[in-house]
Amino acid sequence: MATPGTQGSPAASPTSGRAPVQWAAIAVGAVFLLVGVLGFIPGITTNYDTMTFAGHHSGALLLGVFNVSVLHNIVHLLFGVLGLALSRTFNGARGFLIVSGIIYALLWLYGLVIDHDSAANFVPVNTADDWLHFGLAVGMLALGLILGRTNAPDDKRHV
Repeated sequence: MATPGTQGSPAASPTSGRAPVQWAAIAVGAVFLLVGVLGFIPGITTNYDTMTFAGHHSGALLLGVFNVSVLHNIVHLLFGVLGLALSRTFNGARGFLIVSGIIYALLWLYGLVIDHDSAANFVPVNTADDWLHFGLAVGMLALGLILGRTNAPDDKRHV
């Protein structure tokens, strides 16, 4: 029988010690990084030539649907980097998912109350973005709260 920490044992695997909430933060962070990069690729982002740094005048649409700007793409990249960095610890991953979920819930509400054709739409967002933000808020909060209900990544209790 292999001793803990030796090759072939569960303790030696690269995934040992990672809680599901940490894997969720890695996945969410990776998706945000991908979306941030894709927002800068012409073709994947339609009307790329109309992209502005910020503001509601940006006509660029990620996947032809979601309004983006340079600032919007940078925000996605930052969320991605934060997700990956904070996934290193259980509390960091849980905090990332919950706080990001709250931020996206607030962004969803903000998108619902502002005039999308006004200077208040500085990110910018459109109706598709608003509902995506709602879905992200629900998803990240659920992941953070459900997967993060214990701080013991190696918890062996039976439910």
